[in-house]
Amino acid sequence: MIIAVASGKGGTGKTTVSVNLAGVSGPGIQLIDCDVETPNAHLFLRGRPISEEAAGNLVPRIDESACNGCGDCSDFCQFNAIAATGRTAMVFSELCHGCGGCMLVCGRNAISEVDSRIGSVATMDCGHIRFVQGRLDIGISSVSPLIHAVAKRIKPDTDAILDAPPGTSCPAVATLRHADFALLVTEPTPFGLHDLELAVATARELGVPCGVVINRHGTGDGRIQAFCRDERIPVLLELPDDRRIAEAYSQGRLLIDALPEYRGLFAQLRDAILEHNIPSPKRPASTASVLGGSR
Repeated sequence: MIIAVASGKGGTGKTTVSVNLAGVSGPGIQLIDCDVETPNAHLFLRGRPISEEAAGNLVPRIDESACNGCGDCSDFCQFNAIAATGRTAMVFSELCHGCGGCMLVCGRNAISEVDSRIGSVATMDCGHIRFVQGRLDIGISSVSPLIHAVAKRIKPDTDAILDAPPGTSCPAVATLRHADFALLVTEPTPFGLHDLELAVATARELGVPCGVVINRHGTGDGRIQAFCRDERIPVLLELPDDRRIAEAYSQGRLLIDALPEYRGLFAQLRDAILEHNIPSPKRPASTASVLGGSR
């Protein structure tokens, strides 16, 4: 099973949930940091580097001798990565998402594809956790292709936890497309509710079942619980507003190690996900889940 830990907004505790959930999972669990613009899961892990590889994106190249500037490619591209300029076309590779559509619609076979570096993918051995992290190069704005490159490192026979980018734009959608279950982290504030509604709508549009974690429980009212009850979304964990959690986070420590009483809560979260998950048609359900491994 692939679990995406996502949120409608930043700062809700998504990475905290991701790394600690991985910490209570069985041997061989994969933790994938898909927040490639600002990766930070590595700050909480200690391990041995295994590899680091460059990641690229296929971008169009124009054969000016064949191009007549018809503009079909420009009309097709939804990201303004290619524009017809007079008798030929101009490519803005930093905007390209690598879909290849411009090449398909070109009636003169004037477009081919070349590889363009966008970032790197690093793999680490962190005890029982196999950690993979993407890091976008400075100045690159095309995030989704790097997320897909990171997701390709997921071993098909092993469970994985994806630490998704915040929000509901392209990077978050690119991550959720690889998931069997979405764990949505929120907080009991008006902003938290608003962005949770967006995250739930996104997960449902993609056909990904979801559950909710409420962080900083006790600081707001019951509007998050009421929304989840009305929408029949399970609340799988409520993390209290505990100053010690913030202190452990600031020291780069796993919560389950710094405050052992929370290990049981994350083990319960792991078990609750397995109980509420609906097997995805994208991927057969695992017969021996490593999520249900060591406690």
